Amino acid sequence: MKSVVLGENAVVPTKIICIGRNYVDHIHELGNEITDDMVVFLKPNSAISTVLLAKHQGETLHYETELCFMFQQGRFSSIAVGLDLTKRDLQTQLKAKGLPWERAKAFDGAALFSPFVAIDDVEAALYFSLSINDKQVQEGSIDLMIYKPQSIMSELQTFMSLDEGDIVMTGTPKGVGIIPTNSVFHVKLYRGLQLSAEPLLEWQWLSV
Repeated sequence: MKSVVLGENAVVPTKIICIGRNYVDHIHELGNEITDDMVVFLKPNSAISTVLLAKHQGETLHYETELCFMFQQGRFSSIAVGLDLTKRDLQTQLKAKGLPWERAKAFDGAALFSPFVAIDDVEAALYFSLSINDKQVQEGSIDLMIYKPQSIMSELQTFMSLDEGDIVMTGTPKGVGIIPTNSVFHVKLYRGLQLSAEPLLEWQWLSV
């Protein structure tokens, strides 16, 4: 089983729960509609990777940067910034046929995470960003989410159990795109919008 890093420990999530269409600008970016209910899909533990792939089985991959929460002791106890990798062309084909997205979203290597850090207030003003080769391409915050972390957790628990160490990816803001090879992906997370302050966390991957 694959693991993620929390402080000095390795944590093995049983599943990754993903929230789709949680930023209005991203919904418009992909030409989707705002749904009446929260969009939920899953990635298996086997999707976790530390290697950022630009392609999988010959198919081009797209990045989506997301705020990610770990569930422990009945609450979201820690936070990371993650990349949800997507086979966009395949996803579009599956959606057009009314079929599930797993082939485009749940493949091996489709989920990457910075180290997780403990957090007390998941409703605090949290700002995150992605830069590719020092050019910022995505930014988001809890304020821009349609569904906030606490409401996400409450809704999920109406129909599924959240196990210790499970990860919830809360959706991506606008600015998604193709992963270029040999590029540095640098993510940052700030508490509040004082970007001159020390970030709560930052991490980077080199795409291959």
